[in-house]
Amino acid sequence: MKKLTVLGSINADHVISVPYFAKPGETLTGKNYHIAYGGKGANQAVAAARLGAKVAFIGCIGGDGIGTSMKNAFAQDGIDTAHISTVSQEMTGMAFIQVAQTGENSIVLARGANAFLDEQIVYKAEERIAQSDCLLMQLETPISGVELAAQIAKKHNVQVVLNPAPAQPLSDNLLGLIDIITPNETEAEILTGVRVTDEQSAVNAARVFHEKGIGCVIITLGAKGVFVSRYGKGDESGETRIIKGFCVQAVDTTAAGDTFNGGFITALLAGQSLDEAIRFGQAAAAISVTRKGAQPSIPTRQETLEFLTNNEKCG
Repeated sequence: MKKLTVLGSINADHVISVPYFAKPGETLTGKNYHIAYGGKGANQAVAAARLGAKVAFIGCIGGDGIGTSMKNAFAQDGIDTAHISTVSQEMTGMAFIQVAQTGENSIVLARGANAFLDEQIVYKAEERIAQSDCLLMQLETPISGVELAAQIAKKHNVQVVLNPAPAQPLSDNLLGLIDIITPNETEAEILTGVRVTDEQSAVNAARVFHEKGIGCVIITLGAKGVFVSRYGKGDESGETRIIKGFCVQAVDTTAAGDTFNGGFITALLAGQSLDEAIRFGQAAAAISVTRKGAQPSIPTRQETLEFLTNNEKCG
């Protein structure tokens, strides 16, 4: 089995359901408040592990009980937690999530221990990264650590996948180290300056990424599916397309993108084609939006395979 290393954030999610997102100065009464395990890095690591990957996780927790509980939960999901560091003077990261009746969410982060996932901690995990087949990262932790991890991965011929969320300006040096980038429409616009509204605008945004040296661009389009562009990859050079998603009734979109990324990379490492891997990730994400919470919504491999068998794509 090929090895995946995930580097990223760990958060305790404080979730509340609201009828709609409050306007400035407005007070709303919510319901169904609960705490769930989250963080983009943690969500993607858990998704990959539940969906069949062999996963090691590089991250930071605080010196508090919930951080310890989360680390134990990762181990129960089969994740290698040897490189999850405890920052004793800090709290574990927190996310404050509002979920509207439409299923959309609004999130505010308190970084906590995630702010300490820097070059020093990444250096300690160099051997783990070097022994991996793929490194998956996001942008909820210090960019210096992300850049160093990418450099280590490239030095050891490890595939680098970046989910650029939440989006922020990235150096050409970092972008040049990435093999696959997986933004959503908003993130693609922030990083390229191209507003993604249809397939042609997605092609234009992907071209900007390709010019930076990224061979494969995957832009998630929500209910519209996934746009794919590959450049300079043998017979598929220059190929672009939209892969339609699945039609489901969303109740909570929290961690849907993370579930897609975890599922997509898992299937890719298992030897599936790019289209098959995307379809697997789409199926896992489709299941997740029908459930509430971040990690509680992530399905197992068996559930995802059954969904693929029993459901047709939209359109």
